[in-house]
Amino acid sequence: MLKEKKILLCVTGGIAVYKAAALTSKLVQTGAHVKVILSESAAKFVTPLTFQALSRNAVYTDTFDEKNPQVIAHIDLADWADLILVAPATANTIAKLANGIADNMITTTLLAATAPVWIAPAMNVHMYDHPAVKRNITLLYEDGCRFIEPGEGYLACGYVGKGRLEEPEKIVKLVQEYFAAEDRSPLQGKTIIITAGPTRERIDPVRFISNHSTGKMGYALAQEAIKQGARVQLISGPVQIPAPAGVELIKVESAEEMYQAAMERFDQADIVIGTAAVADYRPKTSFDYKIKKQAGETVLELERTKDILMELGQRKSRQLLVGFAAETNNVEEYAQRKLLNKNADMIVANNVKQQGAGFGTDTNIVTIFKRDGTKKQLPLMTKLAVAEQILEEITSLLKDLGNHENS
Repeated sequence: MLKEKKILLCVTGGIAVYKAAALTSKLVQTGAHVKVILSESAAKFVTPLTFQALSRNAVYTDTFDEKNPQVIAHIDLADWADLILVAPATANTIAKLANGIADNMITTTLLAATAPVWIAPAMNVHMYDHPAVKRNITLLYEDGCRFIEPGEGYLACGYVGKGRLEEPEKIVKLVQEYFAAEDRSPLQGKTIIITAGPTRERIDPVRFISNHSTGKMGYALAQEAIKQGARVQLISGPVQIPAPAGVELIKVESAEEMYQAAMERFDQADIVIGTAAVADYRPKTSFDYKIKKQAGETVLELERTKDILMELGQRKSRQLLVGFAAETNNVEEYAQRKLLNKNADMIVANNVKQQGAGFGTDTNIVTIFKRDGTKKQLPLMTKLAVAEQILEEITSLLKDLGNHENS
């Protein structure tokens, strides 16, 4: 499954380096091209010669050791890789990556990388549980890195607990599954814009108008789209959940900021999925100072925000446009109307008053409406399962569109 896949293995210093040697061998045996970067500390555990023999490629250890004068080594390696594995990843390297520090060959290369980055931590159980390490892992996860959780068992320090580098066989299996899904998916290589979460419309420095959206549905769609090999640009309002590994995260706050971010990227998109709960109104006047309490009532004058889905529908040429409709009554009527008025190709509608289908839940109950008049009702499912079904319907629309163009 990994034939001709290019994997850059970054090995940092810890006793688990011996597993990285086995991992190199197993990846090569699957047909992958493997290049290895060793940190100075890693080379104290296992020599570069070992990895050179196993990978059948030169091993990189020094940023300033340019083996080929025609290229800059760390840029060339970053551009070369289809996937980058950091295994084992020490607490020190995780901290450097989280804070953008580039002081060795590995960290410098990773700062230049655009390929997916997977990190496999290995360290003492208490180090792995330290707040600073947890914080750094969260930062990297939000930046798009994917983590291979360490296993539990006897550690070199004598402790028993979580911190062992995942076994090479398991890591290879994960890599195989990733590329298998990527290779067979019709979404492979497609650029998908997903809007998610709420918007906040500022009243003054301490108050705003918003809604109960948590972004879970949009983030589930982004996670599944990445899994299927799509290039995902996630335009997100303020949420409390980490972005899936591999997405390009664009953080926005207001409806206007979300509108501008979507419009800037729309021409390059193949598919746009609007899950965000965008505010329909914003304060006509936003104050630079906190409004003080006064006796009696007050009036807040509101004005309409831009209708992002409608604007995209008017502007689309080849793009597939999917909207969401969160309703409390007359769900089908409003969804069908939205499908027509917004010039969308598909509307995913739900009744947010229905148990298990509202904002903030991990489940959803939706009906998918298409322009050909068909609809598909889904039972109560996790939002990740709903995301899989939505992308399946999008894939079906893409195939129909392709067949129509070829006929």
